[in-house]
Formats: sequence, structure tokens, C-alpha cells
Amino acid sequence: MSSFVVALDVGGTSMKGGLVTRSGEIVLAERRATPRDEGPGTVVQVIRSFIADLAVAGGGTPAGVGLAVPGLVTADAALYSANIGWRDVPAGDFVSLDVPVMLGHDVRTGGLAESVLGAGREVSDFLFLPIGTGIAGAVILGGEPYGGTAGWSGEIGHIPVFPAGETCACGQVGCLETYASASAVARRYSARAASPATAEQVAALTLSGDPLATEVWEDAVEALSLALATYTLLLDPSAIVLGGGMSEAGRTLSDPLADRLRARLTFRDAPPLRPAALGVNAGMLGAALLGWRAAGVPDAGATWSSDVLKSSRLA
Repeated sequence: MSSFVVALDVGGTSMKGGLVTRSGEIVLAERRATPRDEGPGTVVQVIRSFIADLAVAGGGTPAGVGLAVPGLVTADAALYSANIGWRDVPAGDFVSLDVPVMLGHDVRTGGLAESVLGAGREVSDFLFLPIGTGIAGAVILGGEPYGGTAGWSGEIGHIPVFPAGETCACGQVGCLETYASASAVARRYSARAASPATAEQVAALTLSGDPLATEVWEDAVEALSLALATYTLLLDPSAIVLGGGMSEAGRTLSDPLADRLRARLTFRDAPPLRPAALGVNAGMLGAALLGWRAAGVPDAGATWSSDVLKSSRLA
């Protein structure tokens, strides 16, 4: 068996790929743009070329390939992605090599990596919640991501938290994502202040006491507390792992969110909020785990040391 797998995390803007050994060493890491404006067929071809180039750089045929992709996905096919536009793409279409391939949903694959390697390593049931341009979650049960009947599990960003609130891009009203995603925080503040700002800037303005920023930030925290209270009461997680760009606000987000979540769960303890450990590399490391599973190594990652988190050149 080859000493490495190809791991690729495909996003709407960029792809993060690498070669990962059976012991968890990232021997090569690289980024490339995702040419989604050129159509889904072009994206598939670029992925094929990226994987082939990584394999050549590794000096041989990989033991397997793991791919984290957005949208509806099974282990064998990318069924649909609104961001990229593909439908029913078999796993084999992404790879020109005669090697085993396994696909995973991008957020659930990141959740798998946090479960095996990161902030969820010592618990079996948790919610991985990356808060970025949008909000989706990975429901981790028994240490594994749960996809649901048709692959729609984890769409916590579309839980209606304010039923009489703003209309979401999905067509529903008052969705969590409309208030608490990084793009929503930036949009809602910019509209009030008549001046463009990023979510990071809104967080800083909140810390400095800016009233408009504070109002927008408190709406985001309130929305998150409502959604996470619902999640907690349904699934009783050991922890909630916060990732994505919004989590970089640190205690500006986590402290008030923890307080409000505790206040809502009046008759039980709230699960602890933990920062994600793997950052932007979670999807690629999760794809590496999928690649080794495709190659017949189901326990890949179990003995990887924390050094694997520091070896990536993608951070």
C-alpha cells in the first residue's frame, strides 16, 4: 500500500489539497482557486487535475483519495451543490487514477476531523458549528457525523429563530443564518451605519461600546442561543464546538453566548462551548481520514499526535 493519500477540501472560492501519510504527516499542501464561474464541468476537471498533480508530486500512486465537497453528498456521489452547480457526479469522475475514492460533505468532514483529531477528540457526541459566510452544523453521534435520511442533517442555519423577522435567502423567515452568520452581521451593521464593515470589525466595535454594533452583535448572540438551546434539548450533546470566521471573535462571542444559553436551559446544565482546534484545515484533514478509510484503514487518525495539527502549510 502507498504511504500517502490525497486529501482535498473543495470550497466555493478555493480548494485546499495535500498529501497525508498513514501516520498523519502532511508532506505537501497547496491551495488552488475553484473556478465555479466557469461551470460545474470545469470545476470537476480542475479537481481531477489537482488530484493528479498532487499524486505526481508524491512520487507515486496514492493509497486512496478523500474529497470534502459542499451540498448534498454520499460517500459515492456529489448529488447536488447550489454553489457549484453540479448534479449527480459519481466519485470516480473526480479522479483520473485507479484508486479508491470516498466523498464527504464539507462541514460533516470538518466535524469528523474535529472528532478524531481536534476539539471533540475526548467526547463522542457533539455539535460542530462553523459560523462563516453561512451557518451549517455537523451532528456528531458516537464519534461519527450523522447525515440523516437524505443527507440534509445539520442545517441549523435555517432553524427559524425569529418567526416574524427578516426573510432568508432560502425563502423562510427569521432563520439563524440571517442574523448570526458573518455575512449577516456585516450586512446588518452596514445597513444601520450606512458604512461598510466586516463581521470582524463589528466585533471590535462591539468591544469598544459602539451602540449600533452592540445591537447587531446582541441579535446574533440571541439567535445563536435560541438555536443552540433547541439543539441541546433535542440531542443532549457533550459539547458545542465553535469554528469558522465568527469564532475568531473569541470570548466576545463565546462568553455572552454561554451566558444566554445557560439562562435559557433553566432546568439542566448547558453543554460547554469549545473553540475548534483545526481551523481552516479541518476539511482537508477530514478528507485525509476519508482517503485512508477508502484505502481500507478505518482507524486512521486514532494514533495521530497533535503534531499533525502543526505540520500543515495551509494555516
